[in-house]
Amino acid sequence: MLKKGKLLFKRFLGVRSIQIKLVVAYSSVIVAVLILLNTYPLIMTQNMLFQSKKNTLQAQAMVIANTMPGTEKLTAEEVKQSIALLQDLSYTRIMVTNETGLVLYDSGEEPITGHYALVNGVVSALRGNDVFYGEYKNGIFRSWAASPMMSRGRVVGAVYLYDSDEGQGMLLREVQNNLRIISLVVCALVFFISGLLSRALTNRIGTLLGAIRIVREGEYTHRIKIEGKDELSQLGDEFNQLTGRLQVTEEARRRFVSDASHELKTPLASIKLLTDSILQEDMGKETTQEFVSDISEAADRLIHISEDLLTLNRLDAGQKRKAEPVEVASVVEKICLLLMPLAQVAQVSIQTKLEDDCIIYAHEGEIAQIISNLMENAIKYNFPEGKVLVSVTNTEETVILTVEDTGVGIPEEDAPYIFERFYRVDKARSREAGGTGLGLAIVWETVRIHGGEINVTPREEAGVCMTVTFPRWKEGGSK
Repeated sequence: MLKKGKLLFKRFLGVRSIQIKLVVAYSSVIVAVLILLNTYPLIMTQNMLFQSKKNTLQAQAMVIANTMPGTEKLTAEEVKQSIALLQDLSYTRIMVTNETGLVLYDSGEEPITGHYALVNGVVSALRGNDVFYGEYKNGIFRSWAASPMMSRGRVVGAVYLYDSDEGQGMLLREVQNNLRIISLVVCALVFFISGLLSRALTNRIGTLLGAIRIVREGEYTHRIKIEGKDELSQLGDEFNQLTGRLQVTEEARRRFVSDASHELKTPLASIKLLTDSILQEDMGKETTQEFVSDISEAADRLIHISEDLLTLNRLDAGQKRKAEPVEVASVVEKICLLLMPLAQVAQVSIQTKLEDDCIIYAHEGEIAQIISNLMENAIKYNFPEGKVLVSVTNTEETVILTVEDTGVGIPEEDAPYIFERFYRVDKARSREAGGTGLGLAIVWETVRIHGGEINVTPREEAGVCMTVTFPRWKEGGSK
């Protein structure tokens, strides 16, 4: 039986439709409750009726026994007279025996007066015991009770009562029938309501499932609307937000692939054109050297783009290099020395204002890359005789790096996009300056991965101000 139950349960779990599972689950619970309601009240009612019958019959048997003459030898006439004095004895059968079990009085339909009563209840009563037995069968309550008759401390006879109560049985049958009718109505309503509820639930789940399949095919603009304020409606809202993020990510990916392809295509096309020219034309040594020099520059550009792409890929993966306490001011001084030739060519001066004890916990090479990218942009997009102002200050909790320039600035409409990959404010000038369009994207990701923030604001006179804020590290503090 247990194996069969396990098999049925496995088959139930194997049902694909959640609607069927819900209907079966709801209905099973209700059926179990109704079975309990159809059995427990009836059992309790029967027990109460039996207890009532027991109390009544045993009390009446004792009353009859006490009304008998207190003689050691009872006669049939004495018993008949004693019972005649009693009133309201509406039992199906009253039987009185002497101490040997001989029937002295019997009110049954087929009296056995003068015979011995071979009844268990009588035999037990003649031994001095009070006896009761009852049953409910075929819609009728039947109960028996027997009590001993005592005289001077010894048993001189027994009183036996039998009652057949169809009225109580009919009442119990009516209760049972009413419970069955109510149960059937409740079952029908439960099946109907559970079907409606499960259908409504599965329809909403089906809507969500269909939307997932649509999005899986690449339709990231698809949105759903699930009514209500329950978990499913919240799930629908989360789905819409997720598809929105997927849409943004997919658009960024496509734009990134397109921009990367375009950026890589330009130097590759230059290399191809120059090499074909060298191979097909008979040119002098100087021209050949010039072409080879151009090829080298294009190769350098490819290497620069590849390195930037690898850096962004590492940052996207959340890979952090080994960190240590870094004095930002000293890193700025090193970058200033490296960029001084570029600044001299561009006729731009570099001015610094560096405070001591501006220490952060990071990888020095990554911090150097941030400073280098910001300062290099400030130099490249500046005017001749312009300035680059670099300052490093600190507060109790932060270290603030500021890079300002007196250059062309950033148009207001372009400001929100300058940290996007391959985005250029002035595309022609950016390529001419040798930029890949990835520098500020690398700066943004590197700052973010170190728990910092970067803000861009226009200067009142001219140019732009880049402000980077890092958490300050103190000796003995948390890393």
